[in-house]
Amino acid sequence: MAGRQVFGAVDLGASSGRVLVGDVGPDTLVLREAHRFVNRPVRVGGVLHWDILALYAGVLDGLRAAGRSTGGGRLAGVGIDTWAVDFGLLDGSGALLGNPVHYRDRRTDGVPERVYDVVPAAMLYARTGIQHAAFNTVHQLVAASRTPQFAAARRALFVPDLVSYWLTGVAGTEITNASTSQLLDPSRIAWADDIMASLGLDPGLFPPLRAPGDPAGELLPEVLAETGLSGPVAVTAVGSHDTASAVVGVPAVGRRFAYVSSGTWSLVGVELAAPVRTEDSRRANFTNELGVDGTVRYLRNVMGLWLLQECMRDWDYRARPQSLDRLLAEAARAAPLRSIVDAGDPNFLAPGGMPDRIAEACRRTGEPVPTTPGEVVRCILDSLALAYRGAILDAQRLSGQDVDIVHVVGGGAQNSLLCQLTADACGLPVVAGPVEAAALGNILVQARAAGAVEGPLDDLRALIRSTQGLVRYEPRGAATEWAAAAQRV
Repeated sequence: MAGRQVFGAVDLGASSGRVLVGDVGPDTLVLREAHRFVNRPVRVGGVLHWDILALYAGVLDGLRAAGRSTGGGRLAGVGIDTWAVDFGLLDGSGALLGNPVHYRDRRTDGVPERVYDVVPAAMLYARTGIQHAAFNTVHQLVAASRTPQFAAARRALFVPDLVSYWLTGVAGTEITNASTSQLLDPSRIAWADDIMASLGLDPGLFPPLRAPGDPAGELLPEVLAETGLSGPVAVTAVGSHDTASAVVGVPAVGRRFAYVSSGTWSLVGVELAAPVRTEDSRRANFTNELGVDGTVRYLRNVMGLWLLQECMRDWDYRARPQSLDRLLAEAARAAPLRSIVDAGDPNFLAPGGMPDRIAEACRRTGEPVPTTPGEVVRCILDSLALAYRGAILDAQRLSGQDVDIVHVVGGGAQNSLLCQLTADACGLPVVAGPVEAAALGNILVQARAAGAVEGPLDDLRALIRSTQGLVRYEPRGAATEWAAAAQRV
């Protein structure tokens, strides 16, 4: 086994990007942030885009800062994780044809129905195991397929693969992100070529598949010059879907656990050895996404802290700025389970006017309308905890995997009220942390590929448990009240 090494993790989220540095050895895992930058989508011509060039500039700035922080411009490697489903289209020369479209854009309105006319929903799920969502890559590709840009495209790269390509000049498609597309067969780990062909999509549009731990090239000379790093610097494929990396970072013991990867989205589920593609699973809107080391992330997407983030943004816009700490204190004092909404309601997907949309959802279902910001936040957190409860109960029922404990990782692990409400709702202990689970999972996959650590996922998770600060929450025995509230949603 090699000695301690230092790795860089590029972790791009829906609202910000970070480059973090991890110092890793058999008994060492120290993480520090080198650089953080804003991820601000841009609407142009009525279409919502990711500003991918600004993100790439942030990555370069972050790698430069990471190299300086090591004292010698040395990194043993770099890995990239981002959100899923979105992609860039490249022409025959490898040039990007336009900024990737944001999954919250409306271009896929009505497209799932067109897809299901060709490939029935039940058939598509039986092959790919991916839940219905209007923003899935299959729908985005079909929406784009009639455009001049698509006609000129010779290559499609998911966002983390696009960043990797610009850093290395080597194109590949990492499987954890590809698995979210609703075009990959998770049992064969291969494209569902027949489905793609029936929808008029060329399977050759995506470059060859690669798995977490596979080499993805080395930083190009111009990247080394731009960042001041000393070469060579390996780029390693990690769980490029940030949830895949975050689940590596879950500090679980054994298999009887559920996880909530809590950020802008909440991904709630269990880890399995094989996908569940039954009709009951489809109707429950569960998804089977590939994880690291042959695992399957069997989960449901819940709207997540997006609801709170959008409320904060709306209050700022209306010149009613709110302190998050004060809001959470007010929410803790508010009446529990007074007002609840369906946290998975697609009406909450688009940005803008979130407090009004929550009020309207309450009116529509006969719930008391929250009148103060603190009551709105309590409604959001109670509703999220209820959604987590439902997802965990359904995951157990549909998969046969029992759960004894819930792990909350990501930014939501810092929200002590949400973590306590999750323990109460589920009637199970909750372990919160690490906050930077995705970056830790990213770095550990790199470190194992480089020989800085060894062993299966259990060993990587043991290193997280022994080095990272975790907080445990016990349920407070309100199971009857939560069960009754679940009937109202």
